Amino acid sequence: MNADEKRGVNRIVSEAVLIQDYGSFPALVENREAAGRIVLVCEHASCRIPEAWGGLGLADDAARAHVAWDPGALDLARGLAARLDACLVHAAVSRLVHDLNRSPDHPGAMPARSELFDIPGNATISPAERLARMRAVYIPFHTDLHGVIAQRLALGLRPVIVTIHSFTPVYFGQPRDVEFGIIHDTDDRFARAVLQNAPQAMVARLNQPYSAADGVTHTLRLHATPYGLAHAMLEIRNDLIATPAAAAAMADRLAPCLRGALADTNQGED
Repeated sequence: MNADEKRGVNRIVSEAVLIQDYGSFPALVENREAAGRIVLVCEHASCRIPEAWGGLGLADDAARAHVAWDPGALDLARGLAARLDACLVHAAVSRLVHDLNRSPDHPGAMPARSELFDIPGNATISPAERLARMRAVYIPFHTDLHGVIAQRLALGLRPVIVTIHSFTPVYFGQPRDVEFGIIHDTDDRFARAVLQNAPQAMVARLNQPYSAADGVTHTLRLHATPYGLAHAMLEIRNDLIATPAAAAAMADRLAPCLRGALADTNQGED
């Protein structure tokens, strides 16, 4: 880095200090001392946009649309945590403030437009503002998640990292027939075992409707891949978990699937 680049970085850091103090929005951790091997992660659990960000200029319907969060994902994750005695780590802030499953330099981390929705509060975001949001949202969440994983590693309980997401049935006008997508980062073994154990009545596919090539495995790449941990990202079509009752029914269907995948990859309890 040359002298001009260093001055530019210092200026941005100084400007970020002058931006409103947003505070800190850490991860929410449930069942921290769970005996189960799986650690569930729900990065898009919330559509909450704290007052500091002024609603990002969104109308109420847009602020609750699927671009702001993954509807049903938290209900499903809680259902799985209860059935699998799993620790659950989830976000407290909307993905539109900072998408926790995207690198801070990724355009989708604070998008100006998401699918059919403009996000006015992200339209002219400065580097200093990006830095301030990263400090307030991204760093606390991933620090807390890393702490959960590191504690288990220190205890000799190598966790299996499973992230829980939902996706819309129609994307840019195109219907999606897949109901259950299983995605992986560099190690596909656990994801393939989940696919093999998927409920027979469900349309389940590997690396659909997204894959690592779409940049959606950021959390897995940060927390699972460096430690060589078994992992998978689960994507459930959100019309199948649209109510708490539907999410609970889906948890009943997917808990045996995950147990089977644990057994098939020798990731059972010690």
